Amino acid sequence: MAATSNGVQVIDIAGLTLTFDTADGPVYALSNVDLTISEGEFVSFIGPSGCGKTTLLRVIADLERPTGGHIRVNGVSPEEARLRRDYGYVFQSPALYPWRTIEKNVMLPLEIFGLPKAERRERARTFLELVNLKGFERKFPWQLSGGMQQRASIARALSFDPRLLLMDEPFGALDEIVRDHLNEQLLRLWGKTGKTVLFVTHSIPEAVFLSTKIVVMSPRPGRIIDVIDCDLPRERTLDIRETPAFLAIAHRVRDGLRAGHSYED
Repeated sequence: MAATSNGVQVIDIAGLTLTFDTADGPVYALSNVDLTISEGEFVSFIGPSGCGKTTLLRVIADLERPTGGHIRVNGVSPEEARLRRDYGYVFQSPALYPWRTIEKNVMLPLEIFGLPKAERRERARTFLELVNLKGFERKFPWQLSGGMQQRASIARALSFDPRLLLMDEPFGALDEIVRDHLNEQLLRLWGKTGKTVLFVTHSIPEAVFLSTKIVVMSPRPGRIIDVIDCDLPRERTLDIRETPAFLAIAHRVRDGLRAGHSYED
């Protein structure tokens, strides 16, 4: 695979905290988070529901503002990174407009950015082909399976060539067979594009299979329990999940979750 870390730092977080004020009192979402991520890495965030995984992703995306600490994205504030269109965001559901074709859904951010029509079409064609949806340009979302819809949302997030791809449990609602297939496709896509990927998941096998680094988080307030390097070969098939090296990493992730009192069978 082409994707490797080159040591250039794209995420720098130190002492990050986030507290939500509610009618019932403060909710401590994140506490003293320290993390650095280098360009070209595939980093998975894993932990129990409500531990702050998605909140941390949203802070990086400038969709939430921290109440304390330091964060830089590509050397600037999250707001500046957002305004520079440094990242694409893939949500838990595909969030496609049902009245727009797949091609026009992919072109939507390009329309908003004011790109010429010919360039919009060319980019949509390129990225739909990249996610293996060539030939489905004129279909509507309801005519595609859940996995195909999520691939279309990934093509949309990549359409303006962002430096980072932020993914919030994109395959969580899919059945295991489809999820495995999309995991393999995502690895190939990452290898072709070389993007830095930040990926939220509840699945230990998914985190180990996809990642160069796994960030294990505690229950609320979200803290980082462990940061695990995944030094498996970059060319991976699903068979690697049966190897001793894979199982050893999965065991360390599980131990980290147990240490944070967050693991449930």
